[in-house]
Amino acid sequence: MSSDSPPAAARASGFAYAFAAYLAWGGFPLYWKQLAHVPPVVVVSHRVVWSFLFVAGLLTLWRRWSEFLGVLRNRKALAALLLTTLLISINWGLYIWAVNTGRVMEGSLGYYINPLVNVLLGRLFLGERLRWLQVGAVGLATLGVLNLVVGLGQVPWVALALAGSFSLYGLVRKLAPVESLTGLAVETGLAAPMALGVLLFGGWEQPVLGSTPRDTLLLMGSGVATALPLLWFALGARRLRYSTLGIIQYVAPTLQLALAVLVYGEAFTSRHAVTFACIWMAVLLYTLDGLWARAPNARTSSAPT
Repeated sequence: MSSDSPPAAARASGFAYAFAAYLAWGGFPLYWKQLAHVPPVVVVSHRVVWSFLFVAGLLTLWRRWSEFLGVLRNRKALAALLLTTLLISINWGLYIWAVNTGRVMEGSLGYYINPLVNVLLGRLFLGERLRWLQVGAVGLATLGVLNLVVGLGQVPWVALALAGSFSLYGLVRKLAPVESLTGLAVETGLAAPMALGVLLFGGWEQPVLGSTPRDTLLLMGSGVATALPLLWFALGARRLRYSTLGIIQYVAPTLQLALAVLVYGEAFTSRHAVTFACIWMAVLLYTLDGLWARAPNARTSSAPT
């Protein structure tokens, strides 16, 4: 077995985890639209509480509570996770509000911008350098996003806030010295007391667990729906270059934009068509660059010795 096999296996599993996470996030509007009648702060609070209970169950099953307690005693790790808790809470709340106020397309724009921010952060904080095909891919994607921004005729603050909060979340989680499941348990555990207080003492007109059995199931299920993609994302982020993760991320906004147009009837103009063309050409360039870069290694590892 060649010496580069483990990194190749890690990249493959990282791609699978990241793709699964973005595929799930791309379908999120279908889920949150079912709870459009529930205040966003209530939905976010349920996401936090049920996510914590879900990951706490996994920690119990796999006997990993010692890791959880170890993070709480590690000031550096705890400080990083306090920051990621704040960032992901902002992101969750804003996205649910955007979906349930008819801004699915603007939400998708945020996640189109997000990979570009990932690439920038990867360059600034991780020292990642881009080859010329990768530069071309990022340039095309940037043109596509700018084309859509200009078409809106205003500063898309929801999109920018979504992109900024999640890109920073991903960067801090990548750098935090904490395993994926344990990190998510700490994040949701830190936010759970406040979330529970919101649910119990917020004075909501409807019952805490929802006004119908269907609402109850959806609210409780939000924990699994939230936790699994985040776990997959964290596992993928630790196995891939951050700029590569940014390109895969286009899966989610593409699905969201398709839902906005095909399911929720939001307008798809010629400007959107140009943006799609630019972005998918960018994905193609980035993929070709990856294949090209791996080809010499493959030839070297397969050469007779």
